[in-house]
Amino acid sequence: MLFKQRNIFIIICLLALILTSCAKQSAPEAPVNPVSKSNFLLGTEVTITIYDKQDEAIIDKAFRRISEIEAKMTINNAETSEIIALNNASGSSEVKLSPDTFDVLERGKEFSEMTKGRFDITVGSIVKLWNIGTEYAAIPEPDVLEQKRLLIDFEKLHLDRNKLTARLDEKGMQVDLGAIAKGYAADEVAKILRDNGVKHAIINLGGNVLTIGGNMQDKPWKIGIQDPFNPRGEYLGIIPVTDKTVVTSGTYERYFEQDGKKYHHILDPRTGYPIDNDIASVSIITTKSIDGDGNSTSVLLLGLEEGLKLIESQKDVEAIFVTYDKKVYVTSGIKNDFALTNSDFELMD
Repeated sequence: MLFKQRNIFIIICLLALILTSCAKQSAPEAPVNPVSKSNFLLGTEVTITIYDKQDEAIIDKAFRRISEIEAKMTINNAETSEIIALNNASGSSEVKLSPDTFDVLERGKEFSEMTKGRFDITVGSIVKLWNIGTEYAAIPEPDVLEQKRLLIDFEKLHLDRNKLTARLDEKGMQVDLGAIAKGYAADEVAKILRDNGVKHAIINLGGNVLTIGGNMQDKPWKIGIQDPFNPRGEYLGIIPVTDKTVVTSGTYERYFEQDGKKYHHILDPRTGYPIDNDIASVSIITTKSIDGDGNSTSVLLLGLEEGLKLIESQKDVEAIFVTYDKKVYVTSGIKNDFALTNSDFELMD
């Protein structure tokens, strides 16, 4: 499946002392009869809640927009997918793309360049080989995995903005947008809501949480960050946000077990195997959800030290890192905002 299914259970709350829902919207402090609808899109449950307008048609329009994006970027429907067309044409010809698909590919390549290939948008060849998140997940044969790994190289993806075309140099190369496309869809939903006059809303695409404005009292929404070592709904701290997105990803989200070992879905382009470092999960706080997506995967691949440097080097991007030894690191811009609420964890200076 193209879109990584983050089982991110972020608790969205409006009161600092009332944090009860997981990956769902809580009720505002005063009854305003919010309108909320859910749908299954991009391989996950999508919930949109509007607090200041009683107009389900706006949400329906947003769902249609997500469906449009999914049709173009899926790897499950060759009749509509521009990504399947691009991958099938690898090593032979360029492919004409819609502005949607081109924009996501372009941003994905920018993250590939920013991380010097640790995040690589052309990782699709090994993603399909592992099939993590499906019933066919299995450890690939080493020689086959190495053969597919050698096809990963973002520098061999060529984009022409003037013509809106893309080309993959080598036959067998595959683009995979699972680490970034869901964020783009969340941003497009936010645009639709704002264009229709919505000023207070929460968009949740399976863990990509994007807030419009603050709550109905014009105070920040309070987002609970999932404890990666416990079941959904158990959080380790809260972060207040207004007009921001919170994107959390972790090695606990999708995995399979074989011979007593877990194999998660964050694959290292350098080895072909799931990344093995000190980070259990990371939450990115920023303005655009597509940037939250790209940064969350990049940080998981880079590890704590390099990941911290990457986030601190960007404007208006913050992060909360959770390591396997239950230590929590936050970037400089939110040190005074993040509140650790679970004594099992240690907040580091």
